[in-house]
Amino acid sequence: MLQACLNGGRPVGGHPALPVSPAQLAEDAVAVVGLGVTSLHLHPRDLVGLEVLAGPEVATAVAVVRAAVPGVEIGVTTGAWIQGDPGRRAELVAGWAGLAAGRPDVASVNVHEAGWVEVCAALDGAGIGIELGVFHATAARALVAHGVPPGTRRVLAEVRPGADPVPEAEALLRLLEPLGPPVLLHGEDTTTWPVLAYAARLELDARIGLEDTLLRPDGTPATDNADLVGYAIRVLRSLGPR
Repeated sequence: MLQACLNGGRPVGGHPALPVSPAQLAEDAVAVVGLGVTSLHLHPRDLVGLEVLAGPEVATAVAVVRAAVPGVEIGVTTGAWIQGDPGRRAELVAGWAGLAAGRPDVASVNVHEAGWVEVCAALDGAGIGIELGVFHATAARALVAHGVPPGTRRVLAEVRPGADPVPEAEALLRLLEPLGPPVLLHGEDTTTWPVLAYAARLELDARIGLEDTLLRPDGTPATDNADLVGYAIRVLRSLGPR
């Protein structure tokens, strides 16, 4: 499975083609789904482009994208940098239960963030699948010690910038091996393309998009999300199962 992470927390203007509004997200969704993407990860924004967890903005972004690409999995973030109070974050997420066509299919929860267990419970109660973000060995050990929360769809194993990509990925995967859920392996900025190639060799789920990198594999600037997805598909086909 290839997931497209369309915008992430990058600031407005962080890339000329960064999609921010629901209409821009929908336009990019159509382009990447046309290339073979089956899952989307997006960060809804308010009118000035700031990330939000509030129901109306989440519902609008998800509903507009879903209308453009029906049947495709749509995920959002629950990042603590958006709402720092764990209790309030769980309350906002619980409110997504009533969003109807604007309710996400899945949402990512970072295991290293305070209140992650409560946010997972709120998502499960709202009927929304969980993607568990694991950024380092400490988070992986914490997840193994706690156990996989109900409603978990997959684990997002992320190799952070500055790490030695393949050894770090190997270490994370060894720690996560006892858990059971599928693993989506990806990098960020400098680790993006080496980790995607490694995921392809292991036949793991992967992701690509302007959230993770602004550059093509050769280091030249990417035009947009579809440009990155096109390169990712070529990598996956060249290194994946024959």
